[in-house]
Amino acid sequence: MSIEFRHVSKQFPGVRALDDVSFEVAAGSCHALCGENGAGKSTLGKILGGIYVADAGEIALDGRAVRFANPTLALAAGVAIVHQELAFCDNLSVAENLCLGQLPGRGGFVSKRAMRAHAEARLAAIDAGIDVRRTMGDLPIGQQQMVQIAAAIDRGARVIVFDEPTSSLSQHEAERLYALIDRLRARGVTCLYVSHRLEEIFRLCDHVTVLRDGRHVATTPIGAITRESLVEMMIGRPLGEYFPAHVKSAAGEEQLRVEDLRSPAGIDGVSLSVRAGEIVGVAGLVGAGRSEIARAIFGLDRQATGRVWIRGHLMTRRTARSAIASGVGLAPEDRKREGLVLSMTPIDNGTLATWNRLATFGFLRPGSAARAVKPWFDRLRVTAASGDAPVAALSGGNQQKVVLTRWLAAKCPVLILDEPTRGVDVGAKAEIHALIDELAASGTAILLISSELPEVLHLSTRILVVRGGRIAGEVSRAEARQDGVMKMMAGVA
Repeated sequence: MSIEFRHVSKQFPGVRALDDVSFEVAAGSCHALCGENGAGKSTLGKILGGIYVADAGEIALDGRAVRFANPTLALAAGVAIVHQELAFCDNLSVAENLCLGQLPGRGGFVSKRAMRAHAEARLAAIDAGIDVRRTMGDLPIGQQQMVQIAAAIDRGARVIVFDEPTSSLSQHEAERLYALIDRLRARGVTCLYVSHRLEEIFRLCDHVTVLRDGRHVATTPIGAITRESLVEMMIGRPLGEYFPAHVKSAAGEEQLRVEDLRSPAGIDGVSLSVRAGEIVGVAGLVGAGRSEIARAIFGLDRQATGRVWIRGHLMTRRTARSAIASGVGLAPEDRKREGLVLSMTPIDNGTLATWNRLATFGFLRPGSAARAVKPWFDRLRVTAASGDAPVAALSGGNQQKVVLTRWLAAKCPVLILDEPTRGVDVGAKAEIHALIDELAASGTAILLISSELPEVLHLSTRILVVRGGRIAGEVSRAEARQDGVMKMMAGVA
C-alpha cells in the first residue's frame, strides 16, 4: 500500500508541529522518517494512524484520499502504529492486553485458554518468548515493546508506523526486530520507520525523508546519501566527532561501592565500584538486571539487600531520599512513570531535586527555579511551547532532557544514567555524550546503562557485562570490542 502526504499541516497551542509537508512512500518499502526532537516525525505518524487529525492537507493510500478520526478507523483501513511511548493496561496480563477488544469466549464468558493460546501465537510470530500470564506492568520496557509490536502485526496491517521501536531494545532484540521487518517487507507491508539511530536506518530503509522544524527538507534514496550529510540535513549544521576527554586522566577516589547486592527482582550478588572521573558502562540483554541494579542502588527496591557506600559512607537507610541527600542522582529508564511528574512544568520538574536549596522558609524565591535550570535547558536545547505548559506536552526527547537537567542542576557527585539518550535525536545525543564526558572529566562518578553498545563502548572507562542478574565479566576500554561484549552478554564462550 503506497502512502502520499499532501500539504499536511498541524498546529498545537503555541507551536506549529507540521507546516505544508508533502512526500510519497512506495508500497512495500521501508521508508525512514528522520529529524531532531520536535521536528514533527511522531506527529505525522499519529496523523496517519488516526490519533491526530491534520488541520490542513490530506493523506492518500493507494491513491485514495483518507481521513481517520480515530485509530480504530485507521486499523480498519490497514494502518497500525508501534508507539515509542507504550500504552497498555499495566494491571492486566500480557494475554489480556494482546486480546483487548477481541476477547475470545462464548455466551458472555471469556475463554482464558483460548486467550492465552492466541496471545502465545502472536508472540511466537515475532519470536518473542514472553510468558503471557505475567502482568504487563512487571515486564521490562524492552519486552513491553515486543508485545506492542506483536499486537500491531497481528491486526493484519498493510501499513505499520514504527515510532522509535528499538529505543528500549537490546542489540539482540533489535536484530530480531530487523529480521521481522525484512519478513514484513517480503509480504508487501509498507513500513514508515521513525528513528534517530543511523545504523538501523541504513540497515533497513530504502528511502529517507528528513523533517526540520515541522517542514519537509528532503526525500532521497538511502543509497544516495551519507551518514554525515543525513545528520547535517537533520540538524542544519555540521556535526563533528570527538574523543572522550575523561579517559586521558587517572580516576580519583572511590565514590560508589556496592557489595553483594541481591533482590527478588533479579539481582544475584552484584558487586561493583565507580571512582571519581570514571564512566563505568553496564551492558546486558533485556531482562539481564541492568535497570534493577540501578533501582536497588538508588533505594527504589525495598527488598534489595547488600551494602552500598557513597563517598566512603555506608548507606544505612536505603531510600531514594537518602540517596539524593548523599549526592546520588538517577535518570531512570522509564521517564514517564519514574522520571517526571507529567502535570508539572519543565522548570518545576527540573528543580525537584534542588527545591529545598532554592526555597526560603518553604517558599521558592521568584525566578530562582528558572535561573537554576535555564543554563542546562539552553545547553541541552530543551524546546517547550510555553514555560507554563505541562512536561507531558513535550516530545519524548525533550522530556528526557528535562530528566537529565534535574540532576545536572543538583550537581550530584554520583550519577546513575539508565538509557540517557533513549528517544533523543542525533544532534542532542552528541551533545549529551559530550556533556557526560565533561561531567566525568570534572570528577563526577558515572554508572552508564545503555542498550546501545556503541554508546557504551565509546563513552566508558571500563564495561561491566550483566547476565542473569550477575556481573558476568569486566572489560577495559582498550580491550572492548562489540562482538566480544555481545558474546559475553549472551553467554557465548
